[in-house]
Amino acid sequence: MKLRFGMAALVIALSTPVMADDDFYGMIESRPDGKAGTWVIGGRSFDVPANVKLDEDHGPLKVGVCAEVDIDDGVVEEIESKRDNSRCQR
Repeated sequence: MKLRFGMAALVIALSTPVMADDDFYGMIESRPDGKAGTWVIGGRSFDVPANVKLDEDHGPLKVGVCAEVDIDDGVVEEIESKRDNSRCQR
């Protein structure tokens, strides 16, 4: 009996969708004047909250710059300028 319950729980756990952390790289195509709003990076639109962390250690986050978008549970947590453009999508 315990084995059946264990297997059923495993099947349910494996079939339940889980939102994973995600990193996305792309060129900044457009952005709002401030932090919050719609950013278009690498052809993908992101609705960015006001509490997002902007990391500009490798240059300002402006149109044409390669950026990494850190997403946690579907929410943009950080946008970071990148020095290496090789990971960016145009």
